[in-house]
Parts: sequence; C-alpha cells; structure tokens
Amino acid sequence: MNYEDRLQNVTVLGAAGKMGSGILLLTALEMADLGLKPENRSKSFVLNAVDISNDALKGVMKYLRKQVLKAAEKKTVLLRKMYQDREDLIENSDIIHQYVEDVLSIVHPTLRIESAYDSRLIFEAVNENKDLKVKLFSQIDKHNPEDPWFFTNTSSVPIGIIDQEANLGGRILGFHFYNPPAVQKLVELILSDNTLEEVRKFALAYAGKLRKVVVPSNDVAGFIGNGHFMRDALYGIREAERLAKDMPYITAIYLVNKVTQDFLVRPMGIFQLIDYVGIDVVRFIMQVMDPHMKDEELHSPLLDMYVEQGIRGGQNPDGSQKDGFFRYEKGKIAAIYGPYVKKYIPVDEIQETAEERFGEIPGSYIPWKATLKMKDKDAALKAFFDELKTMDTLGAKLAVRYGRRSKEIGEKLVRDNVARSAEDVNTVLLTGFFHAYGPINEYFD
Repeated sequence: MNYEDRLQNVTVLGAAGKMGSGILLLTALEMADLGLKPENRSKSFVLNAVDISNDALKGVMKYLRKQVLKAAEKKTVLLRKMYQDREDLIENSDIIHQYVEDVLSIVHPTLRIESAYDSRLIFEAVNENKDLKVKLFSQIDKHNPEDPWFFTNTSSVPIGIIDQEANLGGRILGFHFYNPPAVQKLVELILSDNTLEEVRKFALAYAGKLRKVVVPSNDVAGFIGNGHFMRDALYGIREAERLAKDMPYITAIYLVNKVTQDFLVRPMGIFQLIDYVGIDVVRFIMQVMDPHMKDEELHSPLLDMYVEQGIRGGQNPDGSQKDGFFRYEKGKIAAIYGPYVKKYIPVDEIQETAEERFGEIPGSYIPWKATLKMKDKDAALKAFFDELKTMDTLGAKLAVRYGRRSKEIGEKLVRDNVARSAEDVNTVLLTGFFHAYGPINEYFD
C-alpha cells in the first residue's frame, strides 16, 4: 500500500481537543492536496473526526474553516495550478472558496468510534491515559480488517507497553506533535522494539510533507521533551520551596520565575510554562512517568496542593491563559497565588521588595526575543553568562545553579539512552520549547 492509499481513510481520535484539532487540520490539508492531483482524482479521501461532544465537533469544524481559509490565502499561486482544469474558477476568491470546501468535504465529524473501523491510519490525541489508549486501539483493531497503523500523540506513555497490551504487532509508533501542531515545527518520533519498518518510513514521509523537524527518541517514559521539562519544573518548584524558608512563598515563586525567564533567557518563566501546559496536566504526566523511573521520584506535593484547591492553569477555548500559579491580565502576570492563604496576591504588593532581594541583572543582558534574529547569538549569550557567573547576587546564583541543573538533566537523557545525542536534546528544547540555546552547552561550565 503506497503513501496515498494509506491516507485514503484516516481517523483522528480526540479530534476536537487542543492537539487533535491541529492534527486534524494538518492531515485534512495533506489529504485534500493529494486528492487534487490528477492521478488521484478517482480516489475518495475520508477523514473521520471522532470526539465525545457534538458541541466540541461543531467548534472544531469552525476552527477548520477559519484555518483552511488562511492556508488557502497563503498558497493561491499553487492552488491556481492545482485547479488549472477548472474553467469555472476564475478569480482568486473562487479558487480559495473551492479549496476550503474541498478540504472540509473530506472531514466527517462523528461521535462514533465505529467510523474508525474502515480506516488505514489512526491518529490518537486523547488524554495521557494508557488504559484508555489501549482500550480504544484494541477495540478498533478487533473490528478493522485493514490492519490499521496507529500514531499516538502521547508525550509520556511508553509505546512498547501500548503495543503489547493492545496486541498491535508493531503497527504503532509515537508521533508526538508539539503544541500547537499547526504551528510547532517539532515532532518527536518514538519507535517500540517491534515497530514495523514500513510504519516508520511512512511516518517520516508524512512528517516531511508537513515540513516538520523530526527528532527520534528512544521508548522511555516522557521521551526527550517531557523527560527534560518535568525534571526542570521539579527543580524550579524545589528551589522556590527552599527559598520560601527565608521569604514569603509568593516572593519565592516570583523570583524563580523571573530567574528562569530573564536570567536564563527563556520565552517564559518555569511557573508560567507550567501554567501554560496546565498544573493538572504536568502533575498527571509526572504520575505517568514516575513508575518507570528507578533512581528518582517525579512527584511534587505542591502541585497536589494546587490541584486540590482547584488551581489548574491551562488555556480557555479562545486560547487565553487560565489562572494557575499566576493570575493573568491581557497576557501579563497580575497576581500570584498563595496556596497557604488560598488567594491571589497582586504582584505590585511584592515586586519591589522581591527585586531588591534578587539583585541587578547583568549589563550584557539580552531579552529572549532579541536573540531570535541575532547572527552572533552564541557570542552574546556567552558574554552574558560569563558576566553572570562573576556576580554574587541572589538572582545570579540562582540562575547559574539552574543552568547547570538543566545541563545535568539533558546529559542524563543521553546517558540513560532516552536521547541518542546531545544534539537531539538541544533540538527538542530549541524547536519544541523555543529556548534560545540548548541545555547541553558550555555556558555554565
């Protein structure tokens, strides 16, 4: 079965979710483009969008229409070639409208998992629940005569375990998109010991069509991305707890977040990142990973406390940030949650005192955004971190310790054979987390 035939009937499970909707969009565009090729005009392409809520499916269809329209407007020249035999399509607006309708006509929103029984390829983007994934895959495979291939978007569950428990015979791999899939360039590709070679080759071809950067990860819980992020987050939490012995807890949270954003030149601080992903999601991923870790414990009582108090973070349907460690106003931090007083304290009340403890930032400081277009970024970062290491302020000391710990985590991923190389670790953090530099570097030596 060739590439086009494999993509003739596809299902996305969890299609209306944050990750599923992006996977649905990318796959719909690829399938529509294949269907418009002259040699494929006689073939039918079907993309089943499966979820558990009609309202959610209506929402994802609106999302698709909006995003496909944007995609069409960006490739009008290409679309003219694709529709060159359509004499009725004269204006660009006609072509764009036709393309939107052609893409949407492929997508079949449904609440019924039975629609996947004819699919040759299954994308799965349900939550990080191994038992649920196994149940869905087993049910589909039992009733599907096509011997379908399964691409799971899990960011933490070992693929080999899913393969074995669902009895898929190697017709599965981890195809971990980063959020949001339609924008993020990175995909972590995870094979089990049994993953079939033809499944791997197809995955690489599909990723190539989507212009994704593929980084292979070995089949260890959490893989590279969460393998680093979960440990990085735990270190930040423990640093804040250590600081809170000598200062108010909310001040400690503020300081560690500022260190990890400004002094480490990252796009956001560690507690903002936890909020973005979701406090409950981070906690759950740690729970998934922890049983597979022999020499460490991936657990934070502090995260337990936040979730128990209903503070979860994550995003609203419109993409705005929900309250978590911080309360946000117009995308900026406005208040910090104190779990012991069970309320948010305005940042203005502690900022000045906190920054006095923190100390001045080096004069060679460069904001993260400024590094994006720098031709001499490495030299500028080296100068900044060299200056930072000479300073005796609290902020500088915290940053240097944090940078060294981040490097240790990255090196452990290579040493434990999670990542195949330091370059792969750095690529994941650079591409998937938008860091200005990889964690395995010489800046903090």
